[in-house]
Amino acid sequence: MSPVDRTDARTATGVHNGTIMPTDARCLVEPDESSATVRLTGVLDRAGVEAVRGALLARCWQRPGRVRVDLSGVRMPDPGVRDVLDGVRAEVADWPAAELLLDPAGPPSPEPPELLDADLPPVAESARQARALVTDGCGRWGLPELAEPACIAVTEMVNNVVAHAATPMTLRLAPRGGALHVAVRDHSAGRPAFAGSAPVDSVGGRGLLLIDTVARRWGSTALPDGKVVWCVLYAEDEAAFRN
Repeated sequence: MSPVDRTDARTATGVHNGTIMPTDARCLVEPDESSATVRLTGVLDRAGVEAVRGALLARCWQRPGRVRVDLSGVRMPDPGVRDVLDGVRAEVADWPAAELLLDPAGPPSPEPPELLDADLPPVAESARQARALVTDGCGRWGLPELAEPACIAVTEMVNNVVAHAATPMTLRLAPRGGALHVAVRDHSAGRPAFAGSAPVDSVGGRGLLLIDTVARRWGSTALPDGKVVWCVLYAEDEAAFRN
């Protein structure tokens, strides 16, 4: 029998086999370590949906690729709860090599996702290592035109962790079509706030503006023990800019 992490959401918050589990709910969250399936069983209501949301987000980061959520054993008395789960699926869609399938007809694809990642300490030197990884990825995936703008974005993402979060971080990047998806995960609850263009005489505060300039989309997602800051760059955007 394959190993299954079975956690009752009514117990205290904890980390088991690397998976963060929710609390204060009547729903069981069961990640199967032998596959990319997470089973929800019991009753999922408004009281527990945010905790389950956090557990699913954490699982999607922990296990790149397609993650299937089996909803056959869960009852959702409030239709709005399903909207929250659909929101989780939308949130991870822009992460590198991440896809959440809510009770699909078939199993998730077994092929390992194409990605690069690295664990980095919260020091200034990490920005150089991040740029090297981005340049390598853009070269191997046939996206050389994105190397420069992606290096700009990842430098700011890493520097923000060094300056504000001061926690270890994980950099992850993956291609999808003609786009490059980049994300940095840290362990600080503080989320970046973008207030638009900075005054010309201001000191600092331009990092998010640079990300906003080079990426078509970017954002941050709160996790139970930190956050993921992500951005998506498109080769066609860079080609149009150069022309």
